[in-house]
Amino acid sequence: MDWIFLLIGLVGLFFGGEFLVRGSVGIARRLAIPPLLIGLTVVGFGTSTPELLVSVDAALNGVPDIAIGNIVGSNIGNILLIVGLSALVWPILVLGDTLRRDTAVMMAATLILIPIFWMGVMGRLSGLVLVAGLIGYLVWAYLKPGTDTAEENASPMLPLWHAVAWVAVGLVGLIFGARFLVDGAVNIARGYGVSEAFIGLTIVAIGTSLPELATSLIAAFRKQSEIAIGNIVGSNIFNVLGILGVTALIAPIPVADRFLGFDLPVMITASMALTALLLMRPQIGRVTGAILLVAYAAYVWAAQG
Repeated sequence: MDWIFLLIGLVGLFFGGEFLVRGSVGIARRLAIPPLLIGLTVVGFGTSTPELLVSVDAALNGVPDIAIGNIVGSNIGNILLIVGLSALVWPILVLGDTLRRDTAVMMAATLILIPIFWMGVMGRLSGLVLVAGLIGYLVWAYLKPGTDTAEENASPMLPLWHAVAWVAVGLVGLIFGARFLVDGAVNIARGYGVSEAFIGLTIVAIGTSLPELATSLIAAFRKQSEIAIGNIVGSNIFNVLGILGVTALIAPIPVADRFLGFDLPVMITASMALTALLLMRPQIGRVTGAILLVAYAAYVWAAQG
């Protein structure tokens, strides 16, 4: 039955990602909103909904390693795995100052976890600080959306209601698909005696990141770099500020030593690498994508210890 859940989850995530990209691009074009801003908000935050559900559920059920590992592992996977695969499909163009600004926000959100993890427990005060940071970011992004121009897109323009419907259906498909996949994967992994921290950092993190994977890969196939990379940056910001913040507000989370000593430094290094790529290069090409994938494989191998 667990393998059936995995299959159902994969199907739901694939079609959910397709519908979400189609609808979000339609909304951006109809409302003359920069597609990058849509990628950072509707797509980036929408595809992070599975992480929110899983982390809150894990914290409430006394599984803090999965709650934290899910977020840290998702952010690492978003950069090394998803950006790497997306760049292999189609080189990612770096578009304008808005992306650079939001990548800096992602980097700041990542670094703020150092003192929070160092305290050993993510309490409600830490959660409040993170959520306040998310609200401040959203206000900033809304007031200063940037003037980035989108890549040329020959697809027909959808009616607004049609685009909104695609987004809604896509999000529903992503949420339920992720739930089926994670449930099946966790049950299978526990049957093999794998630690909860490793499950959270890899299996659960990859499972809840499949919406981002599906969305970014579909955007890459459509040659829509602004959606592909905006989705990753927006998801990483929301994972830290929104999901960890809300989870800590609901139930304080003890932080295992391994997260501060190993996994968070990997997450910081990956975030710095993506920031450097976006600031210093006109595009993320296929060679860079391959290097990111090798780095992710090395991380998964090392995380077993």
